[in-house]
Amino acid sequence: MDLKKLPLFDLMARRMSWLAQRQEVLAQNIANANTPDYTPQDLKPMSFGEEMKRLAPVDPERTSELHMAGTVVRKPTPFRSVDQRKRYEVAPDGNSVVVEEQMVKVAETQMDYQLVTNLYRKHVDMIKTAIGRS
Repeated sequence: MDLKKLPLFDLMARRMSWLAQRQEVLAQNIANANTPDYTPQDLKPMSFGEEMKRLAPVDPERTSELHMAGTVVRKPTPFRSVDQRKRYEVAPDGNSVVVEEQMVKVAETQMDYQLVTNLYRKHVDMIKTAIGRS
């Protein structure tokens, strides 16, 4: 069974990939903490809503003639831009990396990665239990 074909596992795999890439970007920021005129970078946040829009829509199914037909309203949501926080700390050489801020982001990314890894493992265990392999 290929778990990537299940939408939930595909979403978790994409989240783990995004977190790994973010960790690389944050490590690059910390490595350049003393580089003149370096501006820290970050990845665009991964939106759960946008990821859910990538999945195929599920329409309500009537299981009896007596049931009312359901409707699914698909309204596009407007794009919202995320304002970048202004840098309040810039070194005399033009570097705006705040190591403490980057370390907090690294810790958050690590915790999120561990969370997704645990969710992935728990769902695999649940599937194994459902098919009789424990």
